[in-house]
Amino acid sequence: MHAHDAAAVRRATLAVPECGVVGMPLRLSLWLVPEGAAVSAGERVVELVVGGATIDLEAPVTGRLARQVAEEDDTLMAGTVIAEFEAID
Repeated sequence: MHAHDAAAVRRATLAVPECGVVGMPLRLSLWLVPEGAAVSAGERVVELVVGGATIDLEAPVTGRLARQVAEEDDTLMAGTVIAEFEAID
């Protein structure tokens, strides 16, 4: 990788949002996009479940899903980082 290429890549993370019930865990139900796949900002990438509700989280940037930090069926708290992205400028 050339030095100027590294400058073009930005990293972004996706964390579990605060869903109104403080301290209530969420479960990562399903990854909709595989690790390493290209994504567009706003594209649904993962489903979380809290109580009986399903929450879809979207890619924060256009680029690539670099790493799935959490796995399906993991129990997570608000603020937990679940994915890392590489943004393409």
